[in-house]
Amino acid sequence: MTEYDQTGRQAQPGLDPRTSWATWTTQSIISGPGGVSTAEVGPISGDLTVHTTWVDGEARLTVQYTGALDWYTVSGSPVPAADETTARAIHQAMVNGVKAGRGAMAPPSPTG
Repeated sequence: MTEYDQTGRQAQPGLDPRTSWATWTTQSIISGPGGVSTAEVGPISGDLTVHTTWVDGEARLTVQYTGALDWYTVSGSPVPAADETTARAIHQAMVNGVKAGRGAMAPPSPTG
């Protein structure tokens, strides 16, 4: 059965965040004093890399010492992100949080 919108055009399905994904990585961020809070090892600081994956309607934030193998979950991650633009904003807010330090945690979703 074909669905039509109010103007009589064939309805197009909306973008489903469960079938879309994106990633961003920012390397060599020197953390502010107090670094970033992680779920696995507590705070880490120094030369850090932040990685965000947007999938299933959420931004999943991880951090590592730049050049290391181990990744750690940022405390407060994942963060709800209905679309890719929101997830990108969350990634940038996390990068800014790392620079500020003070045990930075995952930022709240900009859309509430």
